[in-house]
Amino acid sequence: MKWLSGRRPSPALIVASIALFVSLSGVSYGVATGFIDSREIKNNEVRSVDLRNNQIRTRDLRNNEIRGIDIRNSTLQSRDVAINAIQGVDVKEDTLAKVPSAATADSATTAESVGGSVLRRIAFAGEENTTQFAEVLNLNGLILRARCNVFGELDVQADTTVPNSELSSNFLNAVPDFDFDPGDDATAAANVANQHGQIVYAGADGRVVTVEALIVQDANDVRGTTNDCGFFGSAQAG
Repeated sequence: MKWLSGRRPSPALIVASIALFVSLSGVSYGVATGFIDSREIKNNEVRSVDLRNNQIRTRDLRNNEIRGIDIRNSTLQSRDVAINAIQGVDVKEDTLAKVPSAATADSATTAESVGGSVLRRIAFAGEENTTQFAEVLNLNGLILRARCNVFGELDVQADTTVPNSELSSNFLNAVPDFDFDPGDDATAAANVANQHGQIVYAGADGRVVTVEALIVQDANDVRGTTNDCGFFGSAQAG
């Protein structure tokens, strides 16, 4: 007994004992307090079954870390997106369906035409004694040309691209043509000054053009210019 009580432990035994004590106390401390930090968890070992449902929150996620590959396809809904947050640059245009109210634009032939209804502006001003006609309208088969004649009054000539059409006009000296063919050069108005009137065209293909226009004659004062006569109005086609 004397021999046992008088013998001291070696330094190696002391170091080993301390290390064992520290390691055991660390684990027991973590278990005892209910706190386990990342040092006690092996990398890549925590799985979804270890997490309580609905417990991961935004404060647990690093900013800008959730990516497209982390989201199941076709699971995001409108309620997951902030109001007015999706912008044009976020959308692939060729995947969009046609807007219902714009569906009739397929039949548009010009920027003024939607769904077969067209509104076209007419604005002509010319000088006296012009021999050549200037085209002022080309719409749905109806062609109108205008000039200021030797008296400074307006002449309007009509032509068509559709055989067997019809033309009428209530302008002065107009000549109706109820068998209106290409090249007929019908008179829609002649020697007209300061008059409002209407020209109606009915194409054999079913298209119709109605022209409402004002003819003015006022030397050196047509729309504040030096022109002698003018032809101003609009054409509606369907």
